[in-house]
Amino acid sequence: MQNNDARSDRPRNALSVWWGAPVFVALATLGAALLEPYLADRPTWLLLTVAVLASAATGGVRAAILAAVLSVLVGLLLVGRPFRDADHLVHAIGFAIISTGVILLTGRLSHWRKSAHVHEADADRSLRRAAVLAEELGLLIDSATNYAIYMLDPEGRVAIWNKGAERITGWSEEDILGKPTAVFYPAEEAATGKPAADLDQARTEGRFQEEGWRIRKDGSEFFADVTITPLHHEDGRLRGYGRVVRDITDQKAAERAIATREAQLNSILATVPDAMVVIDDEGTVLSFSNAAQRMFGYGEAEVLGRNVSMLMPSPDRERHDGYLAHYIETGERRIIGTTRRVMGRRKDGSLVPHELSISEATGGGRRMFTGFMRDLTEREATAARVKELQSELVHVSRVSAMGAMASTLAHELNQPITAVVNYVETAHALLDAPTAETLVLVREALADAASESLRAGHIVRHLRDFVARGEVQTRVEDLPALIEDASSLGFVGLRESGIATVLRVDPGATPVLADRVQIEQVLVNLIRNAAEAMTESRARVLTISTAPDTTPGMIRVTVSDTGSGLAPKISSQLFQAFRSTKRDGMGLGLSICRTIIEAHGGKIWADSGSGEGTHFHFTLRQAAAEVRDGG
Repeated sequence: MQNNDARSDRPRNALSVWWGAPVFVALATLGAALLEPYLADRPTWLLLTVAVLASAATGGVRAAILAAVLSVLVGLLLVGRPFRDADHLVHAIGFAIISTGVILLTGRLSHWRKSAHVHEADADRSLRRAAVLAEELGLLIDSATNYAIYMLDPEGRVAIWNKGAERITGWSEEDILGKPTAVFYPAEEAATGKPAADLDQARTEGRFQEEGWRIRKDGSEFFADVTITPLHHEDGRLRGYGRVVRDITDQKAAERAIATREAQLNSILATVPDAMVVIDDEGTVLSFSNAAQRMFGYGEAEVLGRNVSMLMPSPDRERHDGYLAHYIETGERRIIGTTRRVMGRRKDGSLVPHELSISEATGGGRRMFTGFMRDLTEREATAARVKELQSELVHVSRVSAMGAMASTLAHELNQPITAVVNYVETAHALLDAPTAETLVLVREALADAASESLRAGHIVRHLRDFVARGEVQTRVEDLPALIEDASSLGFVGLRESGIATVLRVDPGATPVLADRVQIEQVLVNLIRNAAEAMTESRARVLTISTAPDTTPGMIRVTVSDTGSGLAPKISSQLFQAFRSTKRDGMGLGLSICRTIIEAHGGKIWADSGSGEGTHFHFTLRQAAAEVRDGG
């Protein structure tokens, strides 16, 4: 509108310049001509001055200049001797001074008028802009429905209220305007003067912020984040307070739930015996559990942020990052998703064997890997000790068997051998001076020596029969349980050798009459022999099975391997004492097994085919129903 007014003023100003000034000058000239007879041309310059002033008032600077120029021309024409008469000269100078002053003053007034017009336009634009900004700010504040944004007057009463405040607190603008801020506080806090204290603190410190409980219109509570900011006039007087309130009840509940779950997880991880290490896709350690600290000897602060390869010995340490990069690039899995035995490196440089299982997860745009490690140090040490004890047990069994046999043989054969020696020495002495009589005596001595030798052989056979038919203390035993106990001892170390074990137990083939310790010794011996027979085999499977035997009342136990089998020559001598297929064997193991099985009333044998492995069988008596029932 202002621009249109300015454009409409331009023709009007031009008209005043080109027509107003000449009109005013003409009127002044006419007036001077009319008054000349009475005033003797003295009013000429005065009336012309009035014409300049009128032109300036109506047309501005340009009209005043035109009127002044025209007035000078008229004055020179009307006044005959203007510069010779002192009186006319004074009037002319006065005209010039006044006209100049009028022109200058008009120019200044015009400038002031234009400036005022510009300022008025700027002020009008500023007012319109402020109105638009105020409207937009109001819309913005009302659109912030998650925030209660409102104003308080200096006394703490609500002055401005937004839609977010209405949504959060339940108070409408009509209901809340003019009410004190204390209505938002719990009753006990309002009673202690906390609302006024919060405003005082905001005014003193320039800002107040806290988290606390607030009250809705219906009386329910919500947990709020509150910020109070004091507002001042330009002269520093307090204008009021701006208050921003955000409902964080759900956020705090979620934070507490997360904190609770995190505490539970940390508690679980702190008690889990397996070590846990979490790394990112660059191998940087993100988490290091308590069990991992105990296992590797590092504190958590010493490991976090460093590469996990620090827990590995060479050459795995140097290769790890390459393996990880290869997996990320190709997705080819080598360890992830499997369990394998690896070696770790403790802080003191010692090595720790452990089972490693790695899983992968993605969260927050990051790829992470979690490794679970089970320390095998004690288990492998125990297995090594058990294996050592087994070797010692076998050795002791062999030595014990040999010792018992040697002791028995020495005791039983001492007398006949002594007699043989005596007879032979006597014959030797008689032959120093042989005569017919001494030859008779020599023959008798040699006959007696032969008799004592036969007696020694009889003693050996009798001892063998005694060992073979020696009585054992049998009792009713559950065969599957007996095999399980023996297997737990015999299977130790087989898995590390790559041997798979299979148990095929017939639940009907039990119970049996057996000396538990002796049968377990037989099973352990057969298991170890089967394991050694598969040392060079590709397929390594050891099978123990039970089934009713073809002989009524007997149960058959079979121990099978997938080794190369037995040569026919060896099969016929397999159970003879001091006959062994091993380089350093003593040949007593299977002999002792045969002795034990035969003492139980059973039998033991082996069959084998080329490339089909070897099957050792032995039988035991099945416990009769009356024996099982205790009748």
